[in-house]
Amino acid sequence: MSEEFKRISRDLVYEGTIIDYYKDTVQVPNGNVVKWDFIGHKGAAAVVPVTKDGKILMVRQYRNALDRYTLEIPAGGLNGADEPTKVAAGRELEEETGFRSENIEFLVSIYTTVAFCNEKIDIYLAKDLIESKQNLDEDEFINVEAYEPKELLEMIYAGKIQDSKTICGIMSFVQKYLK
Repeated sequence: MSEEFKRISRDLVYEGTIIDYYKDTVQVPNGNVVKWDFIGHKGAAAVVPVTKDGKILMVRQYRNALDRYTLEIPAGGLNGADEPTKVAAGRELEEETGFRSENIEFLVSIYTTVAFCNEKIDIYLAKDLIESKQNLDEDEFINVEAYEPKELLEMIYAGKIQDSKTICGIMSFVQKYLK
């Protein structure tokens, strides 16, 4: 079916720090030509950090887009499109939580908003956490909190956790390791 759609052009409207905004011109299967928004993203990585006693480390931080604090798994953008996501996951784990791990394994990949953005997040599991030092960016203000997986599932189902990468990471971990 992809042959029925033909991109005629992709014009950069705005180049941002995290995303680039484009206006695409596309010919659709009935021959009409339409304009679609497209957000280009370099990609990201996230991590579900599990402590020796089975709790999951979460980060509470303010999110400007929602104008509120959220509870999330640690995550961040790639330093470049060619940076391995496993490396980025380990970096974000240490930066945001103050722990590192030499036991990081892949859980799942997600595309966050397929209608208009190509952001892909690879989500990892980190075990055997080693205490290190939190190293936040100058605009990050993060509190680290530990929760039982059951508590996090209850928060997901109650609508208290709505972040897609966090929901996918926790659900993947529970499904794979805590059946």
